[in-house]
Amino acid sequence: MSYMFNVGDKIVYPMHGAGTIDSIEEKNILGEKQEYYIIKMPNEVKVMVPVNNAEQIGVRNIIDKSQADDVFKVFDQNETEMSNNWNKRYRDNMEKMKSGNIYEVADVVRNLSFKQKEKGLSTGEKKMLLNAKQILVSELVLAEHASQEQIEDMIENKINMTFKEYKIQDNDIDLNSNIVKKFIPFNGNAGNL
Repeated sequence: MSYMFNVGDKIVYPMHGAGTIDSIEEKNILGEKQEYYIIKMPNEVKVMVPVNNAEQIGVRNIIDKSQADDVFKVFDQNETEMSNNWNKRYRDNMEKMKSGNIYEVADVVRNLSFKQKEKGLSTGEKKMLLNAKQILVSELVLAEHASQEQIEDMIENKINMTFKEYKIQDNDIDLNSNIVKKFIPFNGNAGNL
C-alpha cells in the first residue's frame, strides 16, 4: 500500500504516536533539497519527516473506529507469551513498538501491565510501558474522537477486568496498587510506627 499524505491528515509516526500533518515544506538540508512533512504531535512537539521516506519508516494513516474497537479487544485477551529473560523480553517488545502496528503496541501495553501487577517492572520496562501507552492513547484519542482521560480510563478498566479474569484467584487484591503502603519493622514491633 502506498501513501501520499496531505496537510491535515491524521497519521502515526512509529515510536512517537499519532499526529497531524501541519504542512509540507521544502528544506535544504546538507545541500540537498527535499520535501518534508511537518507533523504536529501531542504536547506541541513538531517532527519533520522526509516525504520520500515516510512510508519506509512506517508513517501511516490512523486507524478508523472499527479498527479502534478491535484494538480494545486485545485487552480482552490473556497476555501473550513473553521471555523470562529481561533483555530478550525488552528487545521483543521494542520490535513490536517499532513495527508501528497498533495491535502490537496494545499487546505490549497489556503484557507489561499484567507483569507490573504481578511482580512489578524494571525501570526500563516501566519507561517502555509509559511510552507504549502514550503511543496507543494518542492514536485512539483521534480514532475514537475522545479525550485522553477517557481513553486512558477505558484501557485501564479493560486491563483490570482481564487481569482479574485470567490472573487473580483472590478478589481482595487491589488492582490499582502494587506498592507497599505501610512499613512493618523486622522485629515485629508494629507499635513503633
